[in-house]
Amino acid sequence: MPLPLYGVAIGTFHDFTRDPQHEYGAWYHGHLSLITPAGTYEAALDVDSPSGVGVGYRLVTGLAGADIATVRALPDGFHPLAPAPETGALDYQRSPVLRDPGWLPPLRRLVQRLVEALLHPAVGAPVYGPNLADRLAALLACLRAKVHPWVASDGDNALDVLEPRLRSASRIYVFGQRFADGLGVHDVHLNQGDPYGSQWWDTDGIWQDGAVLCEQPNGRVTVWQIKFNTQRLPTDAQGHPL
Repeated sequence: MPLPLYGVAIGTFHDFTRDPQHEYGAWYHGHLSLITPAGTYEAALDVDSPSGVGVGYRLVTGLAGADIATVRALPDGFHPLAPAPETGALDYQRSPVLRDPGWLPPLRRLVQRLVEALLHPAVGAPVYGPNLADRLAALLACLRAKVHPWVASDGDNALDVLEPRLRSASRIYVFGQRFADGLGVHDVHLNQGDPYGSQWWDTDGIWQDGAVLCEQPNGRVTVWQIKFNTQRLPTDAQGHPL
């Protein structure tokens, strides 16, 4: 079933730390604390994974408050969100503010198909991370094209782009699944596209993706996204990879 406790925690910056040591081959996290009326909300942000799975991050910039009007109108605190666009829920593939230019998804998929044809990867192999299409998108981004490539995370680089935006933000929105006990949010990453047989297959779904949104005092908004290299887009109506 899709994530039962999906929603968004909204508040102001309190603290940000990293795991004390990046032991490659182990989970590596950033730890964000938000001030809310209910107390301090914690969020553990996955930026590196064990077993060589690999992680990609993406930064979507140039957004305004109007682009997140539904959740921006909510008061600080945690708010459950039904998996539908009108609630303000996020979907990496379907949210208009997160969509790539029309040419990029087909190019990315073409590269994926070439990798599959050449390597014949096993189901669940971590081969769906940033690829040549993202490198081209990165070059275009340097020319100020409105494109937001995925970047391979080494752990710290993903947190390096997020931390200054957190510290300067007037308001922060953390999308993911609320802790069953205590104040916190986890699953702050793509929550669809997992391979068949994965332990996360049954929790895949659309309109339930995690991310961190930073709203600056001038009203500009940045979205920070995380995706594991075993996860594949596009997905079908159940959130399973096509």
